[in-house]
Amino acid sequence: MHKTDIDALFGYLYWLRDRALEEASKLPSDAFLAPGTVAFRDLRATLVHELDVERSWRRRLRGEPKEAWDGDLPPEEYPDAASVGAHWRPDEAEARDWLAGLTDDDLAAPVTANGLEGFPLSTYLVHVVMHGVESFAAAAILLNRAGPSMGNVGFLDFVDVSGPPPGGS
Repeated sequence: MHKTDIDALFGYLYWLRDRALEEASKLPSDAFLAPGTVAFRDLRATLVHELDVERSWRRRLRGEPKEAWDGDLPPEEYPDAASVGAHWRPDEAEARDWLAGLTDDDLAAPVTANGLEGFPLSTYLVHVVMHGVESFAAAAILLNRAGPSMGNVGFLDFVDVSGPPPGGS
């Protein structure tokens, strides 16, 4: 997998995130905090969990100590979609800075830090993106139940609005 592929996948992940947060921000507080679930998490917990997963995996993959990545963000600290977004924007900037510094060789190298099995870095990064797609699919269902829809959210919908990834991938 090449750097341009990873960049495109993370672009898609953040595009999905932005759509979910935009629609979640339209909900009244009681709807955002409603206990309805998909795969055992409500909307707020789904969004906070995804933020936590992205942050934790990045820290783990960079070789940071377990204390930096082995903990959960408490959903209760995020009363609305704006508070989730306010935490996520700097996290995205940190992620994009890290991703920008990676090379194709870095992506092909096995990761063995923090108890990881030695898969190439790209494999772990694809895992993070696929987890995010799953989380945002759950968020889309929860949002649709509450009223707003994220609309068409397939990868080709992302490419239609953002343009083809560099290198034609």
